[in-house]
Amino acid sequence: MGVGACATRLLADFGAEVIRIEDRQRLDMPRRLPVYKGEARAYGEEDANPDPNKGGIFNNYNRNKLGVTINMRTKGGRMLADRLIASSSVVTENFAPGVMERWGLTYERLNELSPNVIYARMSGYGHSGPHAEYKSYGPVVQAVSGLSYISGLPGQEPSGWGYSYMDNEAAFFNAAALLMAIYNRNITGKGAEIDVSAIEVGVNLIGPLLLDVAMNGRSTRDGAFPTGNRLEHPNAAPHGVYPCAGEDQWIAIAVFDDAEWRALKGAMGSPAWAEAPEFATQAKRFANQDALDARLAAWTKDHDKRALMLSLQAAGVRAGAVQSAEDLNETDPQIAHRGVFFELDHPVIGEARFEGTPIKFSRTVQENWRSAPLLGEDNAFVFRELLGVSSAEYEALEAEGAL
Repeated sequence: MGVGACATRLLADFGAEVIRIEDRQRLDMPRRLPVYKGEARAYGEEDANPDPNKGGIFNNYNRNKLGVTINMRTKGGRMLADRLIASSSVVTENFAPGVMERWGLTYERLNELSPNVIYARMSGYGHSGPHAEYKSYGPVVQAVSGLSYISGLPGQEPSGWGYSYMDNEAAFFNAAALLMAIYNRNITGKGAEIDVSAIEVGVNLIGPLLLDVAMNGRSTRDGAFPTGNRLEHPNAAPHGVYPCAGEDQWIAIAVFDDAEWRALKGAMGSPAWAEAPEFATQAKRFANQDALDARLAAWTKDHDKRALMLSLQAAGVRAGAVQSAEDLNETDPQIAHRGVFFELDHPVIGEARFEGTPIKFSRTVQENWRSAPLLGEDNAFVFRELLGVSSAEYEALEAEGAL
């Protein structure tokens, strides 16, 4: 879905020549999902007859790459894959474990084809252990790594997340691993096999909780945990998301000490309830969060979320409007100033907006030289010009169905 494509997009954005391999007979899932420009459909409503070049997720994950098709069920396809690997210094794959082995593409074989190759393997569970062959998607990774168990509200069932965020998290770890391997090869001349488990990435995200459970014997699910938007340490209160004027409009507010509380009181006009003994200190406010949240919500509900954010920030209170996709795209001046989104032209969908890489260098610039490739768009260029396949051989491969 996203791990392999997102990991290599980070490299492609900054100048790496990335060749994306696909199979015409088994379209990539992001090509099939009906996330299309100008067509609003539920995320999970898979299009029965998709146009493979319209998929918004595919077009976002695979910008700045070349795209080819190879049918690994044919002799010619296997030969082409070998030749492409032999011409590459890095090979990445995002299959379920076992697929590459069935094709004979082990690290040893790749190293024969391309000496000192870097071979990056990206899977849910990793390529060793009793569950290595299990398949997964982002929500499965979240569940197995322990993230779902600690997500939600106290006294309620685990909520998990509504999106496969672990696809992107695992991709970032994979991109970092690739860069480290390239750096090491530049020094030693030796390649490496990389095996990143998305589940282990998830485990890394809950390290402090694991330590707390192991050392203090605590439970991460009881009447008071998970804490939702509240913090256990430090004693932040108020610390939550509060309603604002309008339908489904919210603001996040976080107060960590008495000075910030005084600033919040001033912004509220110093209401009498804020001087109550139960709110006199940070510790007392933390102990009486239910009452405090009710009072604060009664005040925020009549305010515009963006105007309130600006006034609270001006007073020295940490506050942020809870933004929708429309807010991010259309109204947030900070996002617009930083150039987070940019436009790329696509031969099928026309101009479309993409999110950039949240990194800015003083000299290295993100190179947005093309939108995602059409299905098999670069077959002739890659196979004939880069690999030197003759016209007759290319036509024979087409006739065989290898492309």
